[in-house]
Amino acid sequence: MYPAEYLYSKDHEWILIEGDIGIVGFTDCALREMGNAVRVELPEMEDSVEAGEPCGAVEFEKAVSEIFSPVSGEIMEINVRLAVQPELLTQSPHKDAWLIRIRLEHPEEMKELLSAEAYEEYLQ
Repeated sequence: MYPAEYLYSKDHEWILIEGDIGIVGFTDCALREMGNAVRVELPEMEDSVEAGEPCGAVEFEKAVSEIFSPVSGEIMEINVRLAVQPELLTQSPHKDAWLIRIRLEHPEEMKELLSAEAYEEYLQ
């Protein structure tokens, strides 16, 4: 069900590694329970983020959810489409609705993340 090439956090974020860049998004599991996204607040370009720390938030119809960075590093890009199309989060959570791209500061942090299979087991 979850893309095997991604890694997952217990906070329900996914990360796809491309060289020294991690592309981060929310898993559809997190999104199904929240309803439609109405506003997305992302960090600024070049901000530093720490693994496990909040770096933004998504306001849904039912609640607000913080975005936790699965790795430490520098924000290289934010998905500006989400500012005008927050509904992309629920329409395409594992493709078009990526949140941020991070230049990895400590690649060894990825060892703390879950494979797709381990994430699915965690959800049980």
